[in-house]
Amino acid sequence: GHNASERLLASVLHVNLSRDADFGRYACWLGNATASFTLRRAEAAGHVSVVLAALAVLALLALLAALYIKCRLSALLWYRDRYGELEVNDGKLYDAYVSHANTPEDKKFVHFIMKPQLENRLGYKLFLDDRTILPNSEPSADLVMNVSRCRRLIMVLSTAYLEQEWCSGSFREGLWRLLELSKRPIFIVFESQCRDVAHPAISLLRQHRSCVTLLVWRASSMTPSSDFWKELCLALPRKVAFRATVGDPQTQLQEDKDPMLILHGSEMESRSDPHPDGDLGLRGSLLRGLPPPHVSSLLAAPEQPQPQGGRRHELDVSDLGSRSYAARTDFYCLVSEEDI
Repeated sequence: GHNASERLLASVLHVNLSRDADFGRYACWLGNATASFTLRRAEAAGHVSVVLAALAVLALLALLAALYIKCRLSALLWYRDRYGELEVNDGKLYDAYVSHANTPEDKKFVHFIMKPQLENRLGYKLFLDDRTILPNSEPSADLVMNVSRCRRLIMVLSTAYLEQEWCSGSFREGLWRLLELSKRPIFIVFESQCRDVAHPAISLLRQHRSCVTLLVWRASSMTPSSDFWKELCLALPRKVAFRATVGDPQTQLQEDKDPMLILHGSEMESRSDPHPDGDLGLRGSLLRGLPPPHVSSLLAAPEQPQPQGGRRHELDVSDLGSRSYAARTDFYCLVSEEDI
């Protein structure tokens, strides 16, 4: 039961902590009970560590963003060159069809800037054309044939190029025609054209960035390692390096049975392939050191009778030294009747 003699004793200690001397050890006695405790001044809440941690996180994020902007294209190129899709044995003879205006400025840009960089340094093979690509807003038969031989379509939209009739009058319709001929065509514009009032064609291309590649040539693009060339390489096919003795996989190990081998190379000496690098690697120079025989000596030489009992050669090798073993690039194209 409840003991009426028991009492609950309590005491409240009020302490004024306004001075440093008020902090310390306190002891309380209540009856036969003793309690002690120590009061210490709490340090002021420090925000320096929090601020430093926040600044460190922001600096790390800024560094990662700068590395992404600086190395994004290089990383994409490395990944594409290592794991990208190969476009070989597809019947294409060129990596890109380059259309430009027939003006001195455009020719200098294409022949002295684009071509040396893409062909000599990067190993691509270009088909250059300075004619109107869409006369009367319709693709010509030559255009359909030439574009079908190329893996990409590049158009240099200079001021002179945009003055063509189809660019100023019916660029939208012409763009749909080009999209039918080539997947994701590449358009190159100049920085001065973007600073001024944009041409309607350039504005239309910006609206359709999802289906075209629009590149801007700037003053800093002259550097081979600039972003312009990296973006252009990303839009072009993946290059595959082959040894010089291997040759083009489309024509290797065919010997004289390949219709792309030119007979009587002495007659075509002036039209030899100006791009020995080819579209897939360096072609081997077969029998290049042998001089062509003199025509007069061939005509004057008496005809040797064939041995009756011997086995006749299946191939005539008398003009072997005068043959050009470079692959023809002026007529060979793989198209079907449906494409025509």
